[in-house]
Amino acid sequence: MKRVLIITYYWPPIGGSGVQRWVKFAKYLPSEGWQPVVYTPENPDLSSIDTSLLNDIPKECEIIKTRILEPYGIYRKLTGSKGQIKVEANPGNGGKGSLLKKISMWIRGNFFMPDPRCFWIGPSVRYLKKYLKEHPVDVIVSTGPPQSMHLIARKVSLATGIPWAADFRDPWTKIFYFKHLRLSRWAERKHHKLEQSVLDDATAVVAVSPLVQKDFAAMTSTPVYLVTNGYDESDYTDTVETDGYFNMVHTGLLTGEGNPTALWNILGEKCREDKEFADKFRLTLAGKTDEKVLESIRQAGLEKYMTDLGYIDHDKAVKQQRKASVLILPIREEPETKAILPGKLFEYLAARRPVLGVGTREGAMATVLQETGAGKIFDWNDTEDIKNYIDRCWTDFQKGDLHTDAVDIERFSRRSTTRRMAELLDALSTKTPHFVDR
Repeated sequence: MKRVLIITYYWPPIGGSGVQRWVKFAKYLPSEGWQPVVYTPENPDLSSIDTSLLNDIPKECEIIKTRILEPYGIYRKLTGSKGQIKVEANPGNGGKGSLLKKISMWIRGNFFMPDPRCFWIGPSVRYLKKYLKEHPVDVIVSTGPPQSMHLIARKVSLATGIPWAADFRDPWTKIFYFKHLRLSRWAERKHHKLEQSVLDDATAVVAVSPLVQKDFAAMTSTPVYLVTNGYDESDYTDTVETDGYFNMVHTGLLTGEGNPTALWNILGEKCREDKEFADKFRLTLAGKTDEKVLESIRQAGLEKYMTDLGYIDHDKAVKQQRKASVLILPIREEPETKAILPGKLFEYLAARRPVLGVGTREGAMATVLQETGAGKIFDWNDTEDIKNYIDRCWTDFQKGDLHTDAVDIERFSRRSTTRRMAELLDALSTKTPHFVDR
């Protein structure tokens, strides 16, 4: 069996979407002839915990760890923050609030290059070069953010000659919060220089959406391939009973920048005008939700209909998706987010419930919803169209028919995406560029 070294910051018991991509790849890679060797921190910042994901790690997976210097603990002491912070989800939010937080964000953007995990780069390179002499691998994969993982892989690949694929779960300088990092001109140039070095020195680059793939391909001569996120069919085998309510559900991170205020106002108005709807309506949030969003929901008069579960294990989030009558899929207002295909989109497809997207009728997410017929997406202020879609779903609910007939979603199964990733690894390991991008 061939061996692939996967350099990742996020690994169980850490939870969240950043973990799931490579946990699921690792789960199915052995069946494609690849043993995953995961290199990850021994003491990461546990922004969320999901022990259910430990069940997806296959027995063939080898896990190696070293300690990392984590500056977020220091940050919390300086700012008086309690518990965990959401810096990695949207570092731009750190620039709001107290003067100390603004100063901390400026330091984060200008001195921690490319991110606060940069202190792990040097020690990791030294450790991995020694490890690989005794435990060779066929290919190296780095997955970011944090983008420091790519810098580790770059140095190790250049030192050893081992082929390397840089897997970008999100863009680097074109990610939505980059412009909010309070960067000096020097720091911004440095980010672009580091990004270019990764793109140019990698053997292959992997993007998760067609638009990100196109952007990267315009920046480098390195081949850029598309391997999207997906859904794990084994998560959707159990029977889930609905509770008789018209449940509108959102799972995952919901930031202030992705706050669908028009949707909340429409729902609030409908609850006031339609007693039958109000008696049956429930709004469920399963994941980290920004306080700005919760306040908008309260202002719309929906607080008594809302259940905020907070962060829950992935398997429980999947059950909430499958119990839904309508799945809510907001996308942030920034133009950069048109390129993003959020991981929850593919799980929504597998749940086979109508998807209500809010953000923009254009972009990668809209394309997938249109191709599969899984739902509709509307611009932020398309109040009339959003209202009509909710009315249609409510009518279908009353008839007892809310199961969607989404088509051609099997290409997004984790088995399918892992097979595609394995094809790329095979091509890199044999140094024969026969991998076909499709």
